[in-house]
Amino acid sequence: MSSPYGKAIVIVNSRAGSSERDKSSLNSLITGTGIDFEIRSTERRGHAVELAKESIEQGYRYLVAVGGDGTIHEVVNGMMQAGASPDTVLGIIPAGSGSDFVKTFGLPAKAEDAVNHLSGEQYFAVDVGIVSYSQDGDEQKRYFVNIAEAGLGGEVVRRAEALPRRLGRVRYLLSFWMTLARYKSGQGKVLLDKRVYEGKVTNLVVANAQFFGGGMRIAPKAHPADGKFDVLIQRGTKRDYVAGITKVFKGEHLPSPAIKEYHARYVEVVCEPSLQVEADGEVLGFTPATFEIIPNAYRLKI
Repeated sequence: MSSPYGKAIVIVNSRAGSSERDKSSLNSLITGTGIDFEIRSTERRGHAVELAKESIEQGYRYLVAVGGDGTIHEVVNGMMQAGASPDTVLGIIPAGSGSDFVKTFGLPAKAEDAVNHLSGEQYFAVDVGIVSYSQDGDEQKRYFVNIAEAGLGGEVVRRAEALPRRLGRVRYLLSFWMTLARYKSGQGKVLLDKRVYEGKVTNLVVANAQFFGGGMRIAPKAHPADGKFDVLIQRGTKRDYVAGITKVFKGEHLPSPAIKEYHARYVEVVCEPSLQVEADGEVLGFTPATFEIIPNAYRLKI
């Protein structure tokens, strides 16, 4: 069955499918769904933002991201920057080194299975987060679909960027152990709607969905359509992190006396020293930072 959302603009991360064989295979797979589509490939990092923004401005309301979480992050940023309406539809064909976002929805990890979800009318209205942070003395903003962090997690992602993507989950774990050895927690203040936390901050997790870091179920209770973030303030010791690293893949690290759990629409964090901020596996700037939820921002094709 073809798509009721009109022509689909398929935005392909060139790193995920750069060979002619990959392109031919993708074209054949999507053709088999019966939907009308056009493929647009990225040429550089950040290009998916431009392609998505351009597509929305041209009147298209059905985009398909082909790649990992970074590609989805860029496509949604382009959609939101262009003022996409809540009835804009996003389809996903996982093809990157990290595909954690789709795990929350139980969507297939293989392209040949994922394409079967591109046709038909089924969708899930989902929320989007927007993070404001400091970069070179200026305030910057970025949208995120999955999980944002400030602290240890941000440093882990920064270090992981220097490691080969072909390592997959191992890449994140290697970076985690390398970072943990020298990491020092800060003292901070976190505003969560009308509540306030003051004290030690090792890591702040602001979750719209459940999985990150190659399958870690960091926020097992997160629901990407409830209009709230699941917020974890991790304040434990290095020993707590070592003890919990195996549990987090199954979401069994909670409850924990080393982690404060909250639900909030708005989160603001100030810390000394400043914390590294990341969102959807993309290294951003530093705290002070704010995180706000945008309910029902777009429709995820399922």
